[in-house]
Amino acid sequence: MTGVFDAQAVLFDLDGVLTDTAAVHRRAWSALFTEFLPAVAPAAAPYTDADYFALVDGKARAAGVRSVLASRGVSVPDGELDDPPDARTVHGLGNRKNVGFTEIIRGDGVEVFDGSLRLVEALAAAGVPMAVVSSSRNAVLVLDTAGLLGRFTVVIDGVVAHDERLASKPAPDMFLTAARGLDVDPVRTVVIEDAVSGVEAGRRGGFRVIGVDRGTGASALVAAGADVVVSDLADLLEDHRGRRRSAVAEEI
Repeated sequence: MTGVFDAQAVLFDLDGVLTDTAAVHRRAWSALFTEFLPAVAPAAAPYTDADYFALVDGKARAAGVRSVLASRGVSVPDGELDDPPDARTVHGLGNRKNVGFTEIIRGDGVEVFDGSLRLVEALAAAGVPMAVVSSSRNAVLVLDTAGLLGRFTVVIDGVVAHDERLASKPAPDMFLTAARGLDVDPVRTVVIEDAVSGVEAGRRGGFRVIGVDRGTGASALVAAGADVVVSDLADLLEDHRGRRRSAVAEEI
């Protein structure tokens, strides 16, 4: 299994990898398109969670909006990044989705996957540098709400990507920027991702990639370039303990 404890650093995606906010994103996207698509394309197929995994997951917000609209033959102007949520533009729709997302986060809080938290704590104890690389512009809010913000030396999110003109996933730019921030070699660094676009970005950047199957499907993650796929990051702890036990047995 691709090792994380012998890596120079580990770069985590956020939603669906560290926190269960991918489910919140799915709810917010569904609410947006379930209302919007019938109004502009009554004959279009209804929006489903399958659209989230195929067209939205892991992408920058505007890219997700464009992908879904294009899949239904709908076109609206891009507009401006600060368009109001009621604007019928790409950014307006993205901002409308974000209003729903932040309302859920502020009302319900953020759930951290237990196995992911245990892995982060074990890596910190082992002195392995860590970063978060997320297309979300809400990454800092989510990390802070979850009590995780102080665990990561570097956070490259949608805000940083916009300010530094970094191409979003599946381009490798955000991961490469995080590696430079940690002063590590991509070839000796592990990316952990649950989205096809994120796995592809890690592979294109030359990183070792671990996929986490939270609904995308192991075969899709492997096809995108994952070296290995797990269902829970606690599996990486078990693998590490197993290798340590084997090493001790060999010494004896």
